[in-house]
Amino acid sequence: MTIIQNSVDIEKPIEAVYAFLADMNNHEQLMPNNIENWSSTEDEARFSIKNMAKLALKISQRIVNKEIVCVPIEDAPFALTLRWKLEDKGINTTNATFVMEAELNMMMKMMASGPLQKLADYQVNTLKSILG
Repeated sequence: MTIIQNSVDIEKPIEAVYAFLADMNNHEQLMPNNIENWSSTEDEARFSIKNMAKLALKISQRIVNKEIVCVPIEDAPFALTLRWKLEDKGINTTNATFVMEAELNMMMKMMASGPLQKLADYQVNTLKSILG
């Protein structure tokens, strides 16, 4: 299992950060510009990664003000779980950690680890700029 993650402190109450992340419609704002054909509901999102793959994700678990877990609905290039973990840091500050757990063979790990880390970095920084 390959685990890729990044964390950020956001100057918002945990309830506001959770409410934003618990709705898949908001996740389009967190995506880099190589994402195309986005469609979503509160629970699911479908999109294409330019010149690469199509993904369909659904929120499989919501733990209020703690964690949101997304998993593929359809065949993905590899087994993947996406988690947003939230921690209340006190007065209007929330720590948000984006964790990607991927089943990658050695070849896929060499090819995908860099882009996946860039995606994690991009998403946490974008979340902070939207909510912060």
